[in-house]
Amino acid sequence: MPRNIYIHIPFCKQKCKYCSFVSFPKLELKQDYINALKKEITNYYKNEKLKTIYFGGGTPSLLKISEMEQILSLLNFNAETEVTVEINPETINFEYLQSLKKIGVNRISIGCQTFDDKILCEIGRKHSSDDVVIAVKYAQKAGFDNINLDFIYGLPNQKIEDFSKDLEKAVSLEIQHISLYGLKIDEGCYFYKNPPKNLPDDDIQADMYLKAIEILTRQGFEHYEISNFAKQGFQSRHNLNYWDNNSYYGFGCAAHGYVNGIRYSNNSNIDLYLANPLCHKTEHKVTQQERLEEEIFLGFRKISGINVEKINENFGIDFRKKYASQLKEFVGNRYLLETNTGYRLSDTGILISNNILSEFLE
Repeated sequence: MPRNIYIHIPFCKQKCKYCSFVSFPKLELKQDYINALKKEITNYYKNEKLKTIYFGGGTPSLLKISEMEQILSLLNFNAETEVTVEINPETINFEYLQSLKKIGVNRISIGCQTFDDKILCEIGRKHSSDDVVIAVKYAQKAGFDNINLDFIYGLPNQKIEDFSKDLEKAVSLEIQHISLYGLKIDEGCYFYKNPPKNLPDDDIQADMYLKAIEILTRQGFEHYEISNFAKQGFQSRHNLNYWDNNSYYGFGCAAHGYVNGIRYSNNSNIDLYLANPLCHKTEHKVTQQERLEEEIFLGFRKISGINVEKINENFGIDFRKKYASQLKEFVGNRYLLETNTGYRLSDTGILISNNILSEFLE
């Protein structure tokens, strides 16, 4: 049974220009939403003792502490449970973070994106670089010793040296975790219809990514997943559960879950979700072949890679024989590297990982 929960909080003060996630500036619906969320949790959650809880968004830090408590009161967790809340720097103060700590939150993920104030303004962020620094200091003062900063690279007018400075500054704040993502302009965001000028091309984005690996590993961060770096002992246990292809609950508008071999999604229309939070928009029973492909796809996101013996045992196959041609090609050109337990993507392999992984899909 699932021991991990993702809870989507879809509210934002305003949408960032690059954002295509499901979020709405409809704060007047907060209590109705929390009531629907409580109804969904009460119906599906079986009081399993939880390993991780993750509040994502949107902007979860727009919830009042009392509202966060209403949700947490329904869940079976203790001090050993990793409880993460995503925050935007401009939405919190020291007292808010102190109260989060008191109600059981022990991991904070701060949306930074960049420390360049001009770029922050251009992409529609409502905070300054100083706000991020203050948020980190407040979190540390409140007792948080597991803090993540999120970054985006490949932003308008961003150069490799600018991104390098962002990472060096992040490291200087003595945080434990850094996530970074290349800018993708998806349908549904402001930039899709209003493309920004002076975007770094794919080659520069790739160089930024390789530079990040160089800087962060030199500074003592372990590169443990394609987009994630952590100090020893501070890997995101919640996200590792996804990449290990384990089950989890997803609660809230647009949330996805994986329970009893069924992947499901909730309505992304907030009115439809509020009208019936117990109705899944989609449900799909994962086939054996799909499970195998997910095991490979998700496993290769981890820098440790895939465990061939485990895959052979779980799926009754000979991995090296079944995928002999793919392994010959990608090991031969050093996009895949052999490990003690199987295979992993090399740094250059990561840059074309979608192309590589598509060759393992039937």
